Amino acid sequence: MIDITAVLATIFIVLGIFFLLIGSIGIIRLPDFYSRTHATSKSDTLGMILIIIGLIIFEGFTLNSGKLFLVLLFILLANPIGAHALARAAYSSGLSPQFLDKKND
Repeated sequence: MIDITAVLATIFIVLGIFFLLIGSIGIIRLPDFYSRTHATSKSDTLGMILIIIGLIIFEGFTLNSGKLFLVLLFILLANPIGAHALARAAYSSGLSPQFLDKKND
């Protein structure tokens, strides 16, 4: 018999790994610091949240799932705030964003 919680947990974990992979590709492919920071902060936050939700589903309602939920809340708050602080510090130190010039041909 198929265990639906294991299948659901696996789907969440695989989706989380997919978003982490997309964020890793964004670091390589995007042109400047601000684009890279934006791509990694969004995709890493979503990827880690999905993985932790998958682990909570797999674990069931135990003390460990409560701890995982607290970690999830911390990640949900800390990752966007950290990325914003990092981008703001870079802008304050004089790193300007790279804009693409669109020329009319």
